[in-house]
Order: sequence, then C-alpha cells, then structure tokens
Amino acid sequence: MHLIFLGPPGVGKGTQAKRICDRFDIIHLSTGEILRTEIAVQSNIGNQAKLFIDKGKLVPDNVLLDIIDNRLKNNDVQKGYLLDGFPRTIPQAEGLEKIMKELSHSLKATVSLSANEDELVQRLINRSLESGRSDDAQDIIRQRQKVFWEQTAPLLDFYRSKNLLKEVNGVGEISKITERILEVLI
Repeated sequence: MHLIFLGPPGVGKGTQAKRICDRFDIIHLSTGEILRTEIAVQSNIGNQAKLFIDKGKLVPDNVLLDIIDNRLKNNDVQKGYLLDGFPRTIPQAEGLEKIMKELSHSLKATVSLSANEDELVQRLINRSLESGRSDDAQDIIRQRQKVFWEQTAPLLDFYRSKNLLKEVNGVGEISKITERILEVLI
C-alpha cells in the first residue's frame, strides 16, 4: 500500500501517519524527519535545507525528489509506505509520479487532513513549547501556513482529478481522526 498524507502544518499528519503505518505495517516516510536528521548531522543537503527551513520556506524540489527517489529504492519499503509532508507542489507530485512509475509503485490514496487555521496555530505554538523545534517559532508559524495555502493546496485538485483524494476532518480526539482515515482507506 502506497499513501500520501497532505495537510497544513500542525494538522497532525505525523501523528496520524504513525498510527496508520502501524495498522497496515508500512513504512512512515516523513520528509521533515529525514531533513531534520540531515540538518542534525550537518550533511551538505542538510545545510542547504536548513537555510530554507529557518526562513519558513520550502526546500527546493530537486533536493526533495533526490531524497525521495533514493529512499523509495530501499528494501524496507517493499510492503508499502506513507509519504508524510511530500509532495508539496505540483512539480513535486509530477516528479513523484515519475519515480513511482519507474519503481512500479501505485498510489492507493492521498489523504488530506483539514482543520481551521486558529486550531492549527495553537497546536503549533503548543508543540514549539514542548519540542523546541526552530520551525515552530511563532513568527514562522504564520509564514508556514501562508506557504502551504499558496503552494501546497493546489495538490488537492491534482489528486482529486485522479480520483485519489480522500478528505478527512483533522479536528478531534486522535483515535477518532484515525477511525475517519481508516474509513476512507478500507
């Protein structure tokens, strides 16, 4: 099973992705976690990515597509995977389609989690207090929301046109949101 999770920052993609991956025994691939690891070890790609992330901007497509292409060739994704935080733009989605086709992978669904902006901003402020993540600083939160709506939201129509989009309300108890996701996947 091959899945994509979309949604604005703070909607709970990572939390729900882990739960869905456990349920279906597939690999959770978070571009955010992959990039944070690269930044922590100060790799060349991590240093490049950090310049964009610290400004609340998206990492360039060519960098992310290379990371995804390499990652999807690993043996641990044979049972399936869930892409969390990727793709974010139409060019990334088109690049991902090409990569998946070359690997003979077919996308089962794109799950779009949604919540109102005030709820999302509050979640991110709370997360920044708990985690100390630099991309959760209050001044960057609004910028990330703006970037999502400008650059990522068009993906909803892209996947809707392919009959792959499953829209799910991302507000409520974690377990209830998981149930809603399972309903659209099974």
